[in-house]
Amino acid sequence: MRRRYRNLAVARHRGRRYAPSATIELHIRGDTVLVPTVIETTSRGERAFDIYSRLLANRIVFLGQAIDDHVANLIVAQLLHLESEAPGQDVQLYVNSPGGDMTGLFAIHDTMRFISCDVATICVGQAASAAAVLLAAGAPGKRFALPNARVLIHQPHGGAQGQSTDLEIQVAEVVEMRSRMLDILQAATGQTRARLVADIDRDYIVRGEQAVAYGLVDHVIDRRALADPTVAITARVAPELPAA
Repeated sequence: MRRRYRNLAVARHRGRRYAPSATIELHIRGDTVLVPTVIETTSRGERAFDIYSRLLANRIVFLGQAIDDHVANLIVAQLLHLESEAPGQDVQLYVNSPGGDMTGLFAIHDTMRFISCDVATICVGQAASAAAVLLAAGAPGKRFALPNARVLIHQPHGGAQGQSTDLEIQVAEVVEMRSRMLDILQAATGQTRARLVADIDRDYIVRGEQAVAYGLVDHVIDRRALADPTVAITARVAPELPAA
């Protein structure tokens, strides 16, 4: 069945690079998440790629959903793959995510630090919670946000049940993860520990130049060329943030 629909995609869109593939992908994936297919013509014929694989070929990784262990594993695998292909070339991590698991956050963050490539981060839409930490953890000078993107930071959320001893263990673990998250944010933003602790007590939301002033991103951009790590960028002057 999968081969049949792939062949249909090629047959119906022969000679065109991009294939409108909502119906085709619905049948292929068997769910409601529709992933566009890119059709490329080479000397050996036509090949079909899902859009994320095509972006990966250009060293672009897209984090577009909530972070769990499965999503974190996919992002980690892509980062490791791109490093093995070209250790000296930057990777661009696009972020549009509501956040997610702290374990997934740390897995991705530590891999960003582990690989030899600089990881430039670009926020489109939103980077909330754990995703905001990843955005801020991008390579210095290579953290970007589009004009209407929002960045939200807050403290970790969690729940536990069981005996009182089990609850104590879980509470201690949440406190430890919160401390480690604060370590990352403090190093990335340059904010004081006290300021961060006060701000993440509730949802703290910034956009545009306020995100720059806070230190969560380096630049607000509205054109693709400005997000190219090889292009020199002059940061806009950011307004001062109100004191906590």
